[in-house]
Amino acid sequence: MFDTIVVATDGSTSVTRAIDVALDLAARFDADVHALSVVDEREVDASPEELRDDLEQALERHAESALATVDDRAGSGVTTAVHTGRPAEVICDYARDHDADLLVTGTRGRHGENRLLLGSVAERVVRTAPIPVLTVRQLETPADDETAVADA
Repeated sequence: MFDTIVVATDGSTSVTRAIDVALDLAARFDADVHALSVVDEREVDASPEELRDDLEQALERHAESALATVDDRAGSGVTTAVHTGRPAEVICDYARDHDADLLVTGTRGRHGENRLLLGSVAERVVRTAPIPVLTVRQLETPADDETAVADA
């Protein structure tokens, strides 16, 4: 059913479960996994000109670290890529260019605290992706789950 799965990561803790779900699906369907992290060009362009090169390098290092996390969780066999651009567009283009069957993303990213249900990147990916998108939300912490059960 799935031959190629793309998982988008920004290195945030909320994407951890999405990575695990993507890797589990890949194992079940013997699919190839591509992990993609995008350096948002708008963040770089919005910074003072004298800081742009340093910021871009720092964001690239962060993206590479996020991809290393995926590779570590997988054990091996993950194709990784860092691209620069507008994240939602780059993610959709990457999935299309690699003939992916499924795109997996978290629902909130590094800037997701101001969004109620879906982060703005995840929302744009869902609306514009040429293939099915699986959004995976981070589960509540165990302490929150116990509180919810106690209140029920």
